[in-house]
Amino acid sequence: MSDLLAARSQMAVSLAFHIIFACIGIAMPVLMVLAERRWQRTGDAAYLDLAKRWAKGTAILFAVGAVSGTVLSFELGLLWPRFMQVAGAIIGMPFSLEGFAFFTEAIFLGIYLYGWERVPPRMHLLAGVLVAVSGAASGVFVVIANAWMNTPIGFTIEAGSFTHIDPIYGRGHSRLSPAQESNQHVSQGRAVARFAGWRAGGRTPAIRGRHRRAVRRPPPAGEARRHGIAVRNACGRAAAIWTGDRDSARAVATGVS
Repeated sequence: MSDLLAARSQMAVSLAFHIIFACIGIAMPVLMVLAERRWQRTGDAAYLDLAKRWAKGTAILFAVGAVSGTVLSFELGLLWPRFMQVAGAIIGMPFSLEGFAFFTEAIFLGIYLYGWERVPPRMHLLAGVLVAVSGAASGVFVVIANAWMNTPIGFTIEAGSFTHIDPIYGRGHSRLSPAQESNQHVSQGRAVARFAGWRAGGRTPAIRGRHRRAVRRPPPAGEARRHGIAVRNACGRAAAIWTGDRDSARAVATGVS
C-alpha cells in the first residue's frame, strides 16, 4: 500500500466514523429543546423525561464527536502537510470559527445538563437553544471549508503560493447548499418518529409494514424546508410512546387524528 492510499484510507475511516456522530449530535439538541419547551407549555412530565434523556444522548454524541473530530484535525496536518502549508491560510478561518462554535456549544451544554434546578427555566431553555445554534454553526463552518476544497476560488496563485486572498468572496461563493444543514434535522426527526412508531405498532403487521416503507422512502424534494414539522412530529410521537397509552401512541405514530 502506497503512502497516498494509506493516508486516504485512514482519513476515510476517521471521517466515516465522525460524520455519523456529528450529524446526529447537531440535530438532537433541536429535539431536546423542543421537548423542554413543550413541557414548559403543557406541564406534561413525558416531555420532561424526553428532554432529559435526549440531553444525555446529546452529551454522549458531543463527547464522541469532539474526540473523533480532534483526531481529524491532527490528521489534516500529519497526513496532508503540503496541502495545509499551501491552503491553510484560506481554510484556517472557517476552522477557527468552528472552534469558537465548538467551545460555545460545550459551555452551554454543560449549563443545560447541570442547570435543571440551578437556573431559571427560561435561561435553561435559552442554554439549550444556544447548544442547537452553535452546533449548527459548527457544521456550517466545516462544510464551508469542504465546499471551498471542491470549488477553490477567492485567491490568486503567485510563485506557487496563494495570495490576494478574499475570505468573504471565497466563502460566500462556494457551493454550500442550505439543504446540507437542514437535512440533518429532517433525517433525525424521521428516525426518531419511525422508532417511536415501531415501538407503538410493532405487533401490527400493517403498521409495521407502513413504517418500514417510510424508512426506506427517500425524503421528497423540498422536505428540508419542513424540518420543523419533522422534529415536532418526532417529539409528539415519542411522547405518546412514553405515556404508555398504546391506542393513542398508535394513532399518533400512524398519523391518525
